[in-house]
Amino acid sequence: MLKFLAFLNLVRIKILRRVREFVVLRQAGSHMGEVHVGGPTMVDKGTTLKLNVNFNGMIINGFGEVEFGNNFHSGTGCLIITSNHNYDSGKKIPYDETHIKKKVIIGDNVWFGDRVIVLPGVEIGEGAIIQAGAVVVNHIPAGAIAGGNPAKVFKYRDMDHYRDLIEKGKFH
Repeated sequence: MLKFLAFLNLVRIKILRRVREFVVLRQAGSHMGEVHVGGPTMVDKGTTLKLNVNFNGMIINGFGEVEFGNNFHSGTGCLIITSNHNYDSGKKIPYDETHIKKKVIIGDNVWFGDRVIVLPGVEIGEGAIIQAGAVVVNHIPAGAIAGGNPAKVFKYRDMDHYRDLIEKGKFH
């Protein structure tokens, strides 16, 4: 009986994953291929998904655009914000009804740990790794490993090894 219940649970997980993938592909503005969705994920029409995008929990919040590069992977509970309230030149305090949109660009082969937050207008370069719990407020260069609040680069990947893996087509 326990084996049967474990089997049913695996079937339930697979069905939930397929439903989430279907919903994300319908929500996104454009996509180039498969998407893998292992956790609660919400994108919108301003979202562009390239090849082999993997979400384990992502929310896109705001009115701007987000572009995900090839082979993106996220941990759970990640958030990307694409617009700010107008607090500087608005007609009300603390802010008015207008929103300032800023595009977020995430390069190829980027990996987010759990609970990463990315603020509007940020670019994250190819091959970057963002540590769990990081709050990304500025651009992160290619190959960088960044973490903290605000996120700071504390190390770089071995880019020769990285390029060798790309050349051999070794993608998760």
